[in-house]
Amino acid sequence: MLFIVTPVFNRKDFTCNFLKSLRKQTFKDFKVIIVDDGSTDKTSEMIIDNFPEVILLKEEGDLWWSEATNIGVKHAIDMGASRVITINDDTLLEENLVQELLDYSKQFPNNLLSPIGLHHETSVLIDGGWNINWKTAKYKNMLDLIDSSSENKFHTVNVSPARCLLIPVKVFEEIGFFDSLNFPQAVADFDFTIRATKAGFKVLVCHNAKIKIYPLDSGSVDIIINKSVKNYFLHLFGRKGLGNLKWFIIFSFKNAPRKYLLTFLIFGIIRRLINYFTIKPKERGRISTIKSL
Repeated sequence: MLFIVTPVFNRKDFTCNFLKSLRKQTFKDFKVIIVDDGSTDKTSEMIIDNFPEVILLKEEGDLWWSEATNIGVKHAIDMGASRVITINDDTLLEENLVQELLDYSKQFPNNLLSPIGLHHETSVLIDGGWNINWKTAKYKNMLDLIDSSSENKFHTVNVSPARCLLIPVKVFEEIGFFDSLNFPQAVADFDFTIRATKAGFKVLVCHNAKIKIYPLDSGSVDIIINKSVKNYFLHLFGRKGLGNLKWFIIFSFKNAPRKYLLTFLIFGIIRRLINYFTIKPKERGRISTIKSL
């Protein structure tokens, strides 16, 4: 049984449009779990009134992304899920997205599967999956591997955001859930997929599966674009900061190969301290695809 799990908080319009795109899916045999972490904008009421088919879990507002997702995934497993797709509500799904992911899953039943990402207005490809270079602490968007004319309709990556990610339940059973203790908001998905690859699972970016994303509608991106002393502090230490130093250091010790740990830490910290000032508003298209600086 397939379950879709989405955490939400105070983005009623995004959530509504997201659920509408789910209703248009060509494949219908799935259940949707929304974890509303204390929204005050009547998101839950909107879901109850307009989407009665949705399983709504209402929480108190102190979970953030990782634990809210964990609660939804655990509920799905308790209800008999064999596969879970984690999807954020700031996405719009192509009508055949779920079917495409399931088709790939039939070929690769033990792998984690991610779609490619398109800009929600222009449909320009902006996310081709990610690879970390452990020597230099750089995160590379693998756009150059997407070729619609190629017979090779997927490629592997060593990390993945969970913005839209099909995960076999056996992965959770083997490696556990998202690390909400160390990474309550960002980084948890990269940490999770690295743990999965270390356990022998692969992460595939599926070229035929597509979602549309809103590159600028993120508190993390706002912090980078609207530069100030306060936002620089939030960038380095806040829960929405892409350059959160504490999370980066923990992530490094948990996941970096020992032989590259020192250089990964040094380059990564320097990049987080400096890149905040070098990324300019005119580069918003690139900012939209940065998971971590």
